[in-house]
Amino acid sequence: MGEESAQDVGELVEALYRSESRQVLATLIRLLGDFDTAEEALHDAFAVAVEQWSRDGVPSNPRAWLVSTGRFKAIDGIRRRARFDASLTELAKQLESSTNEDEEWEDDSVDDDRLRLIFTCCHPALSPEAQVAMTLREVCGLTTEEIARAFLTKPATVAQRIVRAKAKIRDARIPYVVPSGMDLAGRLDAVLQVIYLVFNEGYSASSGGSLTRHDFSGEAIRLGRLLAVLLPEPESLGLLALMLLQDSRHAARTSSTGDLILLEDQDRSLWNRDQIAEGLSLVARTVSLRPIGPYSVQAAIAAVHARASNAAATDWAGIVDLYDVLFRTNQSPVIELNRAAAIAMRDGPATGLSLIDAILARGDLEHYHLAHAARADLCRRLGRRSEARASYQRALGLTQQEPERRFLERRLNELRD
Repeated sequence: MGEESAQDVGELVEALYRSESRQVLATLIRLLGDFDTAEEALHDAFAVAVEQWSRDGVPSNPRAWLVSTGRFKAIDGIRRRARFDASLTELAKQLESSTNEDEEWEDDSVDDDRLRLIFTCCHPALSPEAQVAMTLREVCGLTTEEIARAFLTKPATVAQRIVRAKAKIRDARIPYVVPSGMDLAGRLDAVLQVIYLVFNEGYSASSGGSLTRHDFSGEAIRLGRLLAVLLPEPESLGLLALMLLQDSRHAARTSSTGDLILLEDQDRSLWNRDQIAEGLSLVARTVSLRPIGPYSVQAAIAAVHARASNAAATDWAGIVDLYDVLFRTNQSPVIELNRAAAIAMRDGPATGLSLIDAILARGDLEHYHLAHAARADLCRRLGRRSEARASYQRALGLTQQEPERRFLERRLNELRD
């Protein structure tokens, strides 16, 4: 192949790494039974692909090729190390005999590997912080720096949690399976939380040049669908509804240049009506079931927005009522902030501002840029320009996302003008 073709292969491999590497890793973990061995095999497989595909051509099934190559590279590595550790010889034999060279990698079991991996990462033997860090790192491929920024902690702390969690999974021999029966129901809350965190990283990326990472939100929705089939509880359905309704606005949330467009200014003709119809149907199902949990209530809030033909037609009174229900079950300061913003739309900016000031006075959201941005917007609407500028500056100093930075800078420039 010529130089141009080699470059094309390199670009293809990079694209495949972005879209397929987490699926390949999940399958390699199932086949090899160890996180670190699977991660090394993953990188070996992609390195071989760059060299071999340029020479021999791209295989008809790249994912299957990567899984097979990674598995054999791992077995070869174990065989080499077995010269110094005889116990590894038996391990290599077990891994080689556990799967057939001609095995199909595209069957349903492979498609569900990432769901198996989520349940492993969310095992109750791990702390909640470790569950989240493991899932975002292993299932979604976030770096430790990205996870640390998303949760306002140090990268070294995140890395330590991941190392300890891997050791716990290995030493406790936590199985790489989707649990059944009562074990499945008991593990549901942690899995729902992590899937929603994955979705949120896609819906509003914690950092970087893009507002969204649609591969993440799309993967979270896929996992949500699998979970809803596996365990059609109200909250499983509610979370899927919530993600579909929020994701339905994807095409309208940014301009052609990648700039942020607020909900009130979005072109609603760009909203995905199929996702909205599916989401509304799921909301209707969750309302008929009991108990109604926080994801179902949030989905109901999203449904109110989805039903409004324009921003002025939004039923803010209904949204405030739903936030009241949500806040009674989960007194999170972020939910309290969203409730205050809804009250500002119902009762006016002065009322909302007093509520947000009370939240910030407690120090709960002092380092949360959206709290300062919300305060700035209400001050702007009230004509309190100097306060609005100060709050926009505070939000600007906290955000890690480039589209949000540009939006806040535009607001500041408008106030200066």
